Amino acid sequence: MLLDLSILQWVVLALVFWVIILTIFLIQTSRHYRRLTKNITKKDLKSLLSQILNTVQLNEKELKDLNSALKKVRNSMMSHIQKIGFVRFNPFPQTGGDQSFCLVLLDEKDNGFVLSSLHSRDTTRFYAKTIKNGKADGYELSKEERKAIKNAK
Repeated sequence: MLLDLSILQWVVLALVFWVIILTIFLIQTSRHYRRLTKNITKKDLKSLLSQILNTVQLNEKELKDLNSALKKVRNSMMSHIQKIGFVRFNPFPQTGGDQSFCLVLLDEKDNGFVLSSLHSRDTTRFYAKTIKNGKADGYELSKEERKAIKNAK
């Protein structure tokens, strides 16, 4: 009889423990459901799921629009200046310092131009040459201009 009473106490203790666990689970589930339905006037699962599906569809449409806009931006960026090269040099030994320079501005496809400045005692002259695919288009490049193009890449 004593053994049966001990077993009964353990069973009751286990059941009380199980009820406590289920109560905690029920409270957490109830809180979660209230959080999901806080902005819905008619708190039923059907309206909640409809709202979630509508939001997901709206997000998918916005994501597609953003992806197409991003593709357009990436395509237009290819023609923007992305690479810059700069070299200072002294073309005339009798003048002091590196007053002359070559400036190269290229896009993604290595198209652009090189702007060269030759400084002498009396004047400063500027020259511009077109660059296509990283090479001169119609004019021979000086070693400084080639170095500036190399620096730009």
